[in-house]
Amino acid sequence: MEDRPQIGYSKKVMDHFMNPRNVGDFADPDGVGTVGNPVCGDLMQVSIKVEDDVITDVRFKTFGCGSAIATASMVTEMAKGKTIEEAERITRSDVADELEGLPPVKMHCSNLAADALHKAIEDYRARKKEVAAAPG
Repeated sequence: MEDRPQIGYSKKVMDHFMNPRNVGDFADPDGVGTVGNPVCGDLMQVSIKVEDDVITDVRFKTFGCGSAIATASMVTEMAKGKTIEEAERITRSDVADELEGLPPVKMHCSNLAADALHKAIEDYRARKKEVAAAPG
């Protein structure tokens, strides 16, 4: 098999699609981000566990195409072990680059993965503020 199968996906994309990492969610997440693309119908959720501002675990659930599954799997691998600030700097193009590219028509999938991670971080920060502001 050559580096890029005829259908236009890299081996890394195919690996993360066929063997997705970190699928699922947590009973008590520290942050959850959900995003969707109404044009293609993809829906993605990323949940994070955080200790001392480090993402110790991250999971995803997605309803979408193979590229959506692969990008969600990749973003969880990229974020795990990073500080909140480091994970927040993961961009849409970083996800696609780590997967060794996506067909142009599928680039929106890398957008969903990075955006869901950023939403989970926003949710984590909002929850943290609520706890800090709670009386007593």
